[in-house]
Amino acid sequence: MSNEDFTLDAALRDDTGKGASRRLRREAGLIPAIIYGGRKKPTNITLSHNALSKHLEHESFYSHIITLNVDGKAEDVILKDLQRHPAKPIVLHADFLRVSKTKKFTTRVPLHFLNEDTCKGVKVQGGTISHTMTDLEISCLPGDLPEFIEVDLVELELGHSVHISDLVLPKGVESVALAHGEDHNLPVANVFKARGASDDDEAATEEGASEE
Repeated sequence: MSNEDFTLDAALRDDTGKGASRRLRREAGLIPAIIYGGRKKPTNITLSHNALSKHLEHESFYSHIITLNVDGKAEDVILKDLQRHPAKPIVLHADFLRVSKTKKFTTRVPLHFLNEDTCKGVKVQGGTISHTMTDLEISCLPGDLPEFIEVDLVELELGHSVHISDLVLPKGVESVALAHGEDHNLPVANVFKARGASDDDEAATEEGASEE
């Protein structure tokens, strides 16, 4: 879990609807949001657009427990969804899910790919890496939530793939896909033959590597 602390101040919101949301963004620099989950009813809130935008610059914000201070009362949440303007750098709406320290929840965390340049299938065999996933859905307690999951590609060979089951997950973290069975053990990344590369080129590369 990251040591970074993310806190946002929020206020309860009574007005709903598109017109009210437009006025918030235009006149007050606020955006509408909602908190849901747990045993409480969904709560409509407003947030500072500038404050949220600054946090969104950090990758870890998307996979981190966030403290929302709603009119002085703190709630632990994670960011579940963002609605952005299609052409402008503006957040239109945010969804937050309540989390409990004693209950597991599901979320998605980013994958960090390591040793791509030194990967055997690339450096020795002349292949190209393809990422088939950029994040992974996991289940864990809030205290075990990782900021990201590493995918080491150093030993990956041409024509082979890294699957979800090959990932080393932190203690207390489970893959949601694998919980559904082996049929859901999808590839995360693979090395394929670069377009235009011939079998002769590959053989020559491998031969040269052997001579070294």
